[in-house]
Amino acid sequence: MTEFAQFFALSFTALFPVINPIGSSLVFLGMVGKGSHKIYKILARKIAISTVLFLLAMDLAGAMVLKLFGISLPVVQLAGGLVLAAMGWGLLNQKEAASSPDTSLQGDDFDTLQNKIFYPFTFPLTAGPGVLVVTLTLSAHASRGSALHILLDQLGVFSGMVLICCTVFIAYAWAPKITAKISPSTAHGILRVIAFVLLCIGVQIAWNGLSSLITTLHSPSL
Repeated sequence: MTEFAQFFALSFTALFPVINPIGSSLVFLGMVGKGSHKIYKILARKIAISTVLFLLAMDLAGAMVLKLFGISLPVVQLAGGLVLAAMGWGLLNQKEAASSPDTSLQGDDFDTLQNKIFYPFTFPLTAGPGVLVVTLTLSAHASRGSALHILLDQLGVFSGMVLICCTVFIAYAWAPKITAKISPSTAHGILRVIAFVLLCIGVQIAWNGLSSLITTLHSPSL
């Protein structure tokens, strides 16, 4: 059980800052717009489940997929960072919606949002390239030792992922209530700050990948 507890704590503490449920919920709020608490809960539940399944797939098969296609982690960082940066740039330049009576999303609007559960709500908003890199790293660490140790390690990693996604559900489902007492102009400003931070995170992740690729160019060939 020590192995389980160790990887459970490692998984949660490593994934929490890169997923950042509170910060991501503000971006999620800006992308969804006006809607009832029921709609937000439905979307949040589906995103949380989708994120768990996505992380589990990356944990179990991510390294194999990258190896199959000959993709390195620096390339994942570079490409994923550019996707995040583009997303942040779009939110940063999004026009402020005119104030209107509080209405719920219905019909085609809600169907359109449900079609976005995986992209972009799960990837890259919730589980971006940074999360992929962390997940692949955890998977590599949890795949060493005897079969029993690997089983306990992987169970610990998966349990940490489930707990993280529970925090995602809470943050996303109650995103409108979190900002309910904030004036529209203040919420708009906070969203712009979060969008700028998202842009910077994307650029930083892309730069980390590019730096690693440049380093390999200067490394002496064996």
